[in-house]
Amino acid sequence: MTDTLPDRLSLNPRSPHFDGELLRREIGIRFKGKERTDVEEYSVSEGWIRVAAGRSLDRFGQPMTVKLKGEVEPYFQNAQDEVEDGEAPGEDQNN
Repeated sequence: MTDTLPDRLSLNPRSPHFDGELLRREIGIRFKGKERTDVEEYSVSEGWIRVAAGRSLDRFGQPMTVKLKGEVEPYFQNAQDEVEDGEAPGEDQNN
């Protein structure tokens, strides 16, 4: 798997920018320097995110969204959890 995120990604399966395989890797979004957990879609090059507008639904039953503009920085949340190759401390002492 690659460690680069696409320029645009959506949580909506109907969107052409949806990638279920990539979304399983837990992606985080920093918007204007702050962590956001309510992002429905983002575009890095265009500098915007879409977030749900309260509990409102459109006529198709999908959540209404609002586009917010600013600096977008996507990242993998579990990137620091990956284990490096090597020995674990204390494993060889019991042999």
